[in-house]
Amino acid sequence: MTLNEKLSAQLKNNNIMKPIPIFVGYDPREAIAYHTCVNSIIRNSSRPVAIVPVALNLFRDYSETHTDGSNHFIYTRFLVPHLMQYEGWAIFIDGDMIVRGDIAELWELRDSYKDVMVVKHDYKTCRTEKYLGAKNEDYPRKNWSSVILWNCNSHPNRRLTSEFVQKATGAELHRFSWLLDERIGELPPEWNWLPDEYGPNPDAKLLHYTLGTPCFHEFADTPQGNEWHRERMLTDYCQQRLPE
Repeated sequence: MTLNEKLSAQLKNNNIMKPIPIFVGYDPREAIAYHTCVNSIIRNSSRPVAIVPVALNLFRDYSETHTDGSNHFIYTRFLVPHLMQYEGWAIFIDGDMIVRGDIAELWELRDSYKDVMVVKHDYKTCRTEKYLGAKNEDYPRKNWSSVILWNCNSHPNRRLTSEFVQKATGAELHRFSWLLDERIGELPPEWNWLPDEYGPNPDAKLLHYTLGTPCFHEFADTPQGNEWHRERMLTDYCQQRLPE
C-alpha cells in the first residue's frame, strides 16, 4: 500500500474528508498575488484544501533551462503529476487569480476519461505587453494551462518528468502536445474568466488577471480589480483586541 493509499484509508476510517491538493503558482516579484489567491481559496472552500506553492526555488530535481516566459512557474506547472507521484488528481492555478466560488465545485468536475481538464480559451489579446514589460503574444491554446485539473494517474501524464519538462518547448507544453485532443476535457469558462480581456462577469467563479494582477499600479483599475483589492485587504486583516 502506498503512502497516499494509507493516508486515504486513515482519513476514511476517521471520517475525515481528504484535502483537495491545489498547486498555486508563486512568483517572488508579485508575492502578494499568491497570498491573496490562497486566501480567496480558503475563505470560499467548503472542503479541506492542501495548498502547495509552485515556487522555482523549492525544486531540487529541476533546473530551469527555458529563457522565455513572463513568470517563474510558467514551466514548473507541468511537474504537478510528478510532484503527486503520478497518483490521483490535483488542481493547478496561476497565482494572479482570486477564486470567487467554492473550489470544491471545480474539484467535482473531474472526468476519469480525461488526462487534463481546462477552459478552452479562443481569443486575441487586447494588449501586446503584460506586467513588467513582458511580451504578450497570441498563440494557439493561449491560457489553457493557467487552470488545470490534472489526472496525475493517467498514463500519458507519466511522461511529465523533470527531464521531459526541461527539454520540451513552451509550445509543446502549453498546447498539451503529448496528449490526444479528445483526452483534453473542457471546463466551464467561469472557472478561468479573464476580466482584463473579456470584461466583467458577475457570475465568474475564478477571476484571472492575466495581463497584470491589480497589485501593479498600471493594472490597479483593471475590470473587477476592486474585487482583488478587497481580497487583499481580507488577506492583510488581523483582528485587534479592543481596549478594555
